[in-house]
Parts: sequence; structure tokens; C-alpha cells
Amino acid sequence: MTPLNELLASLRPIEIIGPTAVPISQICCDSRQVGKGSLFFALRGERLDGNRFVQAAIDRGAVAVVTDGVGEGSPPGNVCLLRVRDARQSMALVASAFQGHPSRALQLVGITGTNGKTTTSYVLHSIFQARQECAGLMGTIESLLGGRSMPSKNTTPESIDVQGFLAAVRDQGCRRAVMEVSSHALEMHRVDGCEFAVAVFTNLTRDHLDFHQTMDRYFDAKRKLFFGTESPPPEWAVLNVDDDYGVRLNAEVPSKKITYGVRQAADVHASSVEFSFEGMKLTALTPKGPIPIESTLMGTPNVYNILAAVASSIAMGIDMEMIRDGIRNLSSVPGRFERVECGQPFTVVVDYAHTDDALRNVITTARGLTKHRVITVFGCGGERDRTKRPLMGEVAGRLSDFTVLTSDNPRSEDPLRIIADAVVGLQRATDRYAVEPDRGNAIRRALEEAREGDIVLLAGKGHETYQVLSDRTVHFDDREVAREILSGLGYSSTVCN
Repeated sequence: MTPLNELLASLRPIEIIGPTAVPISQICCDSRQVGKGSLFFALRGERLDGNRFVQAAIDRGAVAVVTDGVGEGSPPGNVCLLRVRDARQSMALVASAFQGHPSRALQLVGITGTNGKTTTSYVLHSIFQARQECAGLMGTIESLLGGRSMPSKNTTPESIDVQGFLAAVRDQGCRRAVMEVSSHALEMHRVDGCEFAVAVFTNLTRDHLDFHQTMDRYFDAKRKLFFGTESPPPEWAVLNVDDDYGVRLNAEVPSKKITYGVRQAADVHASSVEFSFEGMKLTALTPKGPIPIESTLMGTPNVYNILAAVASSIAMGIDMEMIRDGIRNLSSVPGRFERVECGQPFTVVVDYAHTDDALRNVITTARGLTKHRVITVFGCGGERDRTKRPLMGEVAGRLSDFTVLTSDNPRSEDPLRIIADAVVGLQRATDRYAVEPDRGNAIRRALEEAREGDIVLLAGKGHETYQVLSDRTVHFDDREVAREILSGLGYSSTVCN
């Protein structure tokens, strides 16, 4: 229990109505989770306005309500109403204070960028754990702590959950944590109050323009991580200088910097890179000396992800042996170039690639691993940036030998309309394609098409285990569907991984 009085400095209220000498038992922004003694934040979202649920929160036991709305009536005399300029920002700062500012007790790494956040976070987490030390990870797929996995709904959850997780990491005695930081989270103040030791920039390519509108605004959102999120700037900035936006950050950020890259001169860079179906070998050249790296991860994008993790580790003072062992210990990342094996004579790979740049990278990786054909299955998400759909179609058509265009979380949009947007790009690049709106049938079409030595790439959903339709969400896992189809085609289900 924390007295509301002690949280007022973080709340920054512009108006207070009612008693503030009340104990707070928990912080909520969902009226259904409110209990006795709660501080309720009435957030305004795209679809719902939390101010509509203030009375419901009070009925459930809220003793104080925070809002940035205007004109709401006064609450009952025993409930405090606090008006603030930005309820989301206030919530983040209060959540940090309520949990005792947990990030101050940790070496916290925040990773932002369009692609590579998830894999880089897994590599870093494995490095942190190389000597059996506990560490936390929060990201797109899951949150990890003490052998427990908690599935994620968002890349970066609401600030209450962020601070609660960091507090759990601290309270378990861990010293380090890594988290993915999305542009949405930065715009919506979800990591305000987090004190990052290291901020990592992976790259910036076209994505989320349905939310940000322009690339400049998208970059401005990412940029916030490096200048302090209502906290001091990170001590270190780890920057990909093969990316033009990384070069811009390198000229701007106030932190100590360590750069990484493959093509440009950088503090951390790779030499002697070798790829195979078993993974890769390389030497990471660093300010502390060369580090021989062996990894089961594949492809040039993962060279960058590994270099980002190495550079972050160097900034944090982690020794080279621990870096080497941590990278070697990581066997795979769910849904990132993840192979499905059922004894078939061709390779099946599932990957989360859902932008044109990510699709280009993953198909290029596959192309470098076979002299035979690359067959790609992909779709575009509904209620997302329409402008990237023809770009994805063109990339898939130009780089693949055969493409099957299908659905990928159409949400409230007509799947055929989404496909029509993407097929424009496909037609610019090739006539070697098929359209199959049913994703299960599309995967079947690709697997039936495959011959010995081919690579079948199932792109877009990666680790996801669902398909979001207009009226419901159904279970759908590309890996499970592929295994079932391969088994039906006569390959051995007993050896399926």
C-alpha cells in the first residue's frame, strides 16, 4: 500500500478534487481489474474512452481516478479525482514510482527498430544467462523470467505491466533485463520512467505508417528512446551505422556510442562470415578484441542481430567468453527462420517477416542456402499500412521462384481486397504465382509444389498461433499446419519437430 500523497509528484495533477490521504493498493487502467483501494486511470483509446467506465471502477472499489478528460462530473466525496495533461504519461510515471523505480536496480537494455528486435533480445538474454545468472526478457513473443514464459499481447505492453515485470525481475535478484521497445510504445508513453543502461537501434524500414503517417514521424518515435523517456538518456547507445537512420542517430544522441555494421566502418563488425544449414560462423571484431562466434541462427540479418548483442554486451562490460558462450547456447528463436522437419526432402521454414524489407531479407537468406527453388507463401495484415502491400508482393515475386499469395490476420478487412492490393506488386514482378485466400490451403499448395532441395518459406505469422478474422480469432499455427500437411503427404509424423 502506497499513500496517494506520495504519488502526486509523479502524477503531476493540474486539478485535485477530493481526499489524497488514502492508501493505494494497485494501479489499473481496466475497470474490470479494479479492486478495493485501486487508483484507476481513465485512458482514451481508439475505440473506447476509459472515462465511460469511471463509475464502474468506483463501484468496484477505486479510491482515486486519474483523467485527462474535461467536463467529467465530480466523484463521490470519498473518491479523489485528479486531472492531468496526459493520463498515459502520468500512468507510466506513477507505475514506476509505485513499484519503487525497478529499472534503477537493473542494467536495462531497450531495443528499437523495425526488424531484428526480437532476435537481438533473445541473443542478449542468452548472453546474460551464460553463467546461470537470472535475467528478464520482455518482447513480442513472450516475457521470460526464472524459467517461466508468459505470452505477450503487444511488443511492449502497457506501462503498468512493464513496471510490474521489471519489479519482478528485480525482486527475483536478477541484475539485467532486455526489452523490445516499439514505436507505438514510445509514442504512447509505455516506457516513460524506465531508466535504460543501453538503447539499441537495429534499423528503420517502411512499417506502421497507418499509425505514424510518415517515415519522419516513425523515426521521431524511435528517436525518443535515445534521449530519455522522462528519465536520463541511456548511458550507451548501440547503433547500426549500415542504416541511414542509424547514421543520423550517431550524429545526434548525447550518450556514449558504440556502433556496429557489416558494410561501413564500425566499432563492432564481422569478418570471416560463413553460412550453412547448420547456422553461421564469424569473427566479431570489437574494441576489446576478436570474438569467435558460432550460432545456429542463419542469414545476414542475424549477423546484424548478433553484432547488436555483442556491441550491447561490450558496452555493459560483459567479458568475451560469456558473450561467445551465450550466443552459442541459443538454439533458435520461435518463428524466426524456424525449420519444420518431417523427413521431407525439401526444407520448410516459418518466419515472421511481414514487411517488404523483412521479406526481402528472409527470401535472400533462403536463396543463399539452396541451388534449387524458393517457394514463398505470404499475406498482408488487415487494418495495417496498405501502401506496403504491393511492395511485399513485388519483393516476393521478384525473389521467389513461385509465390502463393494468401491471408494473414485480415481482421475487419475483406481478405480479397487485401490480396488485390498485394497482387499488383506480384504482377509487376512475375507470372509465377497463385492466389489462395485460405491460408491452410495456400500452405498445402506450396508443400505439394515443392521438390527435393527446394525451400518453402511460410512468411508473415512466425510464432503466432492464431488468425484474426472479422468476427473472431481462431487457432492457426503455420508450424502445426505444415506438420499436419506433410504427414498427410506421406512424410513421417514420428520425426516431425
